[in-house]
Amino acid sequence: MSKRENYEERTEKLLSPIARDNQVEIYDVEYVKEGSDWYLRCYIDKDGGVNINDCEVVSRALSDELDREDFIEDAYILEVSSPGLGRTLKKDKHLEKSLGQEVDLRTYKPVNGSKDFSGTLQSFDGETITIRCGKEELVFNRKDVAVVKLAFDF
Repeated sequence: MSKRENYEERTEKLLSPIARDNQVEIYDVEYVKEGSDWYLRCYIDKDGGVNINDCEVVSRALSDELDREDFIEDAYILEVSSPGLGRTLKKDKHLEKSLGQEVDLRTYKPVNGSKDFSGTLQSFDGETITIRCGKEELVFNRKDVAVVKLAFDF
């Protein structure tokens, strides 16, 4: 397990009871470097969406637990937020909740001359993701998919 994966897993374990106590669910936890800074990002959600107060309460409680456990070697910035409207669908649980919804999918390499596709998420399994674009169903190998996000209109 990489350092990043270890930090994310341990943070999620600390976050679980805090999320439960505050009636929110953990959407994702990521530990990433941007420029010279490390970020520990925790995305929380609930029916109807989270608000700034939810994020603040969870952030303070998690910060206290992280200080107590002190397992992250690097200096980092803690962020607790909503995954947003155009949330990235990284995990199977994200895809499951989004079946039947409109998504934007980007591939690493062009497929039929394009890397960008929009459609309704139809199904997925360990190997593929299927979306319906108009009357056509398109099946993508998961290893070829760079990102899948919920689509949203302005």
